[in-house]
Amino acid sequence: MALNGLKVFEFAGLAPGPFAGMVLADFGADVVRIDRSDASSTMDVLARGKRSIQVNLKDQAAVAVVRRLLATADVLIDPFRPGVLERLGLGPDVLLKDNPRLVYARLTGFGQTGPLANMAGHDINYIAITGVLAMLGRKGERPMFPANLLGDFAGGGMLCVVGILLALLERQRSGQGQVVDAAMVDGSTYLSSFIFKMRQRGFWNAARGENMLDSGAPFYEVYETKDGKYMAVGSIEPQFYRLLLKGLGLDPKTLPAQMDMSSWDELKATFAAAFKTKTRDEWSAVFVGTDACVTPVIEPDEAPLFAANRERSVLVAPAGCDVSDAEQYEPAPAPRLSRTPGRNSAAVEGRAPEMGAHTADVLREAGFSADEITRAHKTGLVGRAPRPSAASLSIPSSRL
Repeated sequence: MALNGLKVFEFAGLAPGPFAGMVLADFGADVVRIDRSDASSTMDVLARGKRSIQVNLKDQAAVAVVRRLLATADVLIDPFRPGVLERLGLGPDVLLKDNPRLVYARLTGFGQTGPLANMAGHDINYIAITGVLAMLGRKGERPMFPANLLGDFAGGGMLCVVGILLALLERQRSGQGQVVDAAMVDGSTYLSSFIFKMRQRGFWNAARGENMLDSGAPFYEVYETKDGKYMAVGSIEPQFYRLLLKGLGLDPKTLPAQMDMSSWDELKATFAAAFKTKTRDEWSAVFVGTDACVTPVIEPDEAPLFAANRERSVLVAPAGCDVSDAEQYEPAPAPRLSRTPGRNSAAVEGRAPEMGAHTADVLREAGFSADEITRAHKTGLVGRAPRPSAASLSIPSSRL
């Protein structure tokens, strides 16, 4: 796979950090999640393809173990607020001195600097201050956030991966690692470049829910069908719009012009009434294979078995699962590379590993001796064994 041989350490976190690690693992990187030794379970549902170690980060001797591990790493994913790893003695100044080739990816909401850097937040807060959330939603209604996809995963995790890959590419020329400041505020704003540029040109200046692509236009909308399901319409171009009208059985001569914004509400009502005359599957049969840009809105439990998805294995079932149970399917890695495609390891190996399952293996690979590994477990520096407070592991400075 494309990232074979790349060693990544990921401090356990939620949502965007684990997603970044999963993407790297899906394409062949050896991703090791660093879990707390006092954690008995994890909320990380994006752990496929990763390994796990448990470390007692409250003990400075255990922090030295982590430091020694990171001296062997290509990438570190830091999901914490600014300053957390510095207080542990694992900040970029320390780790890049130990390992000048390290790519140190810092994934935060508000960024490493600025007046909000140390404030708590979630996806909704990050996209709120960018102007993006204010542009999302229907006419006359409150702004509507797209779950936590825009800030956490698109602007956060995915752009963090882009930053990591850029830094790795540059490292091939310079031989030096660097810090990647991946802030969800920055990322979600960057992803919205098209909308900001369209506003500058006067094409997205109506109120929320009254523009072409934000549910204002009747030809870019979701309509309910006779059976209470939905069809998605994206018939923007005139030639596609004509096919939409043809499929609906409407005479364009009796309708207002497509781009007459003053008639959009009237057109919406006409289209809504038309879509109510057939079921979703009946409308799907009308539009399938045409260029009308009309498709059924498929429910999550239908998606794995939807013909187009099934043929391309867009979702795959983990090993050992009942393939008829749609709830068990997971998205396959994307994009698809012709020679070195990614792999959903869950489809081959089953579910994600248990916390701490690979602690000894990872230590051994980093050069720890059998005695050091045994002592680290016995003294509670790693794993979940009892931890006598006076005990510690001697780490030669030459090994850091």
